[in-house]
Amino acid sequence: MSISGDDPLTRMGKIDFSGVIKQASLAYVPEIQIGDYVIVHVGFALSKVDEAEAQKVFEYLKQMEELGELKAES
Repeated sequence: MSISGDDPLTRMGKIDFSGVIKQASLAYVPEIQIGDYVIVHVGFALSKVDEAEAQKVFEYLKQMEELGELKAES
């Protein structure tokens, strides 16, 4: 959504996790631009992924949520 800071070691990004907005360090992915997809772990963007791969992850997460709802109904 947005990037702040000029120093590659302290750059931060505001990232949209399907409606949940969080800040993450961009120190490990200095090439990232607004609109790119990244893998984030414990507040650090670790790698860039293409849109097709990101959509697969979103679909897996959606399916996991649906499975969780089925378990709750049992």
